[in-house]
Amino acid sequence: MTAQIIDGKQVAAEMRAELKDEAAKLKKKGIVPGLGVILVGEDPASQSYVTAKERACEDIGLYSDDNRLAANTSQADLMALVEKMNNDPRINGILVQLPLPKGLNEAEVLLAIDPAKDVDGFHPMNVGKMVVGEKAFLPCTPHGVIQLLIRSGVKLEGAEVAIVGRSNIVGKPLANMLIQKNATGNATVTVCHTRTKNLAEHTRRADIVIAAAGRPNTVTADMVKDGVVVIDVGVNRVEDATKKRGYRLVGDVDFEAVKEKASFITPVPGGVGPMTITMLLYNTVESAKRAAGLAK
Repeated sequence: MTAQIIDGKQVAAEMRAELKDEAAKLKKKGIVPGLGVILVGEDPASQSYVTAKERACEDIGLYSDDNRLAANTSQADLMALVEKMNNDPRINGILVQLPLPKGLNEAEVLLAIDPAKDVDGFHPMNVGKMVVGEKAFLPCTPHGVIQLLIRSGVKLEGAEVAIVGRSNIVGKPLANMLIQKNATGNATVTVCHTRTKNLAEHTRRADIVIAAAGRPNTVTADMVKDGVVVIDVGVNRVEDATKKRGYRLVGDVDFEAVKEKASFITPVPGGVGPMTITMLLYNTVESAKRAAGLAK
């Protein structure tokens, strides 16, 4: 058996086409969803990521308010900009690119964002709503994982899922989303982490393994059963002298070996990554619809 590759680029493109159509319909009603972006400092990875988000906004017809601040920006100035965006009716979603430079309080900044504009899904109010099953903005990467599974025809209801990793960005919210009593949940979830004993015992039992540990080769072929569905969230740099950059990107899964046992698997890059920005756009359009009283 060789796994069917879940192409994140293709799924993201399909979703962006849907969002572009929805944005066009909203524009006819005088509504242009807006995303406010705040980037503090000159971290190359953050700059690249923010530029990609801005380009994506333009591609599907969203308004993007780009704010790039110096690394020595004060906490007070940053908080003032967040408050300005909270009060700007053109802005439906606020994105503060993390990590922030040393000396700035990330928790205070994220807490200051209006929960109705928290399109990253990190505000405690949205996290709380998600946990109890109320309508909320869902964190982008976990929501992207679920969209990949659903749109690939993977059955979640009744499935045994092992999540390797318990971060607040991926592992914890994903576990909460998968156990909800709804069409995108009803799974039985085991969350594994650095203190888990006999990790392979849990992953071999799983119908779906989601690796989000941040370490190459965390999941190997002997740790999964035949026919498993594998979602690799990890992005790791490993040295590779054959590459011009001197490194290559790999996930948390031993892809070449595991794909020979899996029924579905995501590659790295090109799997989960493209979905994260797409779900940010999805949340921004949803926020605009809610503000206009058009959300279902």
